[in-house]
Amino acid sequence: MGLRYYSAMTQVIIVGFVCFLCPGMFNALNGTGGGGQLDTTAGNNANTALYSTFVVFGVLGGAIVNLCGVRWTIFVSGFSYALYSGSYIYLNHTGNSSFTIAAGAILGIGAGILWAAQGMIMVSYPREEEKGRYIAIFWVIFNLGGMLGGILPFAINYKKDNGSLDDGVYIAFVVLECLGAFLGLALAPPSKVTRDDGSSVVLVKYTNLGTETIEILKLFINPLMLALLPMCFNSNFFYTYQFDNINGALFNVRTRGFNNIFYWGAQMVGSYAISFLLDTPRFSRKVRGYIAFVVVFIVFNAIWGGSLGLNIKYPKPLPLEERIDFKDSSRAGGAITLYVLCGVGDALYQSFAYWIIGALSNDNQLLARYIGFYKGMQSFGGAIAWQLAAKKVTHRNQLIANWVLFAISIPSMLYVVWRIKDHSEPIGPKDTNSEQYEEKGVEQAA
Repeated sequence: MGLRYYSAMTQVIIVGFVCFLCPGMFNALNGTGGGGQLDTTAGNNANTALYSTFVVFGVLGGAIVNLCGVRWTIFVSGFSYALYSGSYIYLNHTGNSSFTIAAGAILGIGAGILWAAQGMIMVSYPREEEKGRYIAIFWVIFNLGGMLGGILPFAINYKKDNGSLDDGVYIAFVVLECLGAFLGLALAPPSKVTRDDGSSVVLVKYTNLGTETIEILKLFINPLMLALLPMCFNSNFFYTYQFDNINGALFNVRTRGFNNIFYWGAQMVGSYAISFLLDTPRFSRKVRGYIAFVVVFIVFNAIWGGSLGLNIKYPKPLPLEERIDFKDSSRAGGAITLYVLCGVGDALYQSFAYWIIGALSNDNQLLARYIGFYKGMQSFGGAIAWQLAAKKVTHRNQLIANWVLFAISIPSMLYVVWRIKDHSEPIGPKDTNSEQYEEKGVEQAA
């Protein structure tokens, strides 16, 4: 049976391709280290500005999406990605980073809103037993963008290496990101979207600014959201180390693109693999959560253990003439393998986090706020991590910070999984006052 335009799956696929073209291209650019520049200072400061505004608009993003709808918020937000990529052309020609940093701040606003809309679609549209599969389908499409974005710098810079990406790469990113923004208009209004069983994805039809303001403030006293804070904070913190201190610091520019093809490809494999566990009917939802946690725990400790070994060998960024090339198998093999494992780990971590949040409710407006909170606190961690890099904190200390933060997030992740129940269907009708709405997807917080 073919896909219906108004089906939940079709809408998740469309938003997947929006993210393929917008955040996917951004990830490819960021994954080269320092936005593709030899000197990573401008890129690190731009990322700090980006994640600083993302903190605010990530938290507010759910309310903005609830008030303005998914199509126009994604359409407008998509152009902030193109502005950011285009700013590096200016940087290439002037050496002035002010425009790139300002573009980063604007992108933080757009990204916070776009990801709130994306998260609401991805975790509230599917049925409970399908959420892991829908997350995986989105993640595969989204990371195809990162793979394509890795091919561009690899191909364009294959025969030359001045340490920074050429204008042609940035122009290609801008064109693709503009296409992604326009694709956002293809999304259907949530009120018209139905699941395969005929049920509507919309549980709430009306909201207003006052309601959204109150509900956003309540997130900061919600015991479950507070428990998820360490997981949220850590979930983008590790990108700085992976992109700057492994890929950006050790490899030449064409190999950085080469590595990203496999990094984002590994993300697709990781998200697809864990979806089978997250949706399997063989275990209760809580047991599935415990098993997924163990998988994430093992993989991330392997990543940081391997990173420590690599850091002992290469404690500082390599000079340009000594950067590793993918053809130098004696030096490249282990470092590239570790970087690819980082991609697998990120997919497992993000898929698990989205699944946990999706297990807390089926209410699309509530989940939009939860996802916004997740992305906002995630960006808080990202802003700090990029500024640590900009301040030239040693790679070893950044590694230690990452490992410690992961260890701190472990108890709270287990706590939230422990509170999950097998079903989170709404009980009775719901109006815009959440006090009159009861969820049975999680045990009542004390």
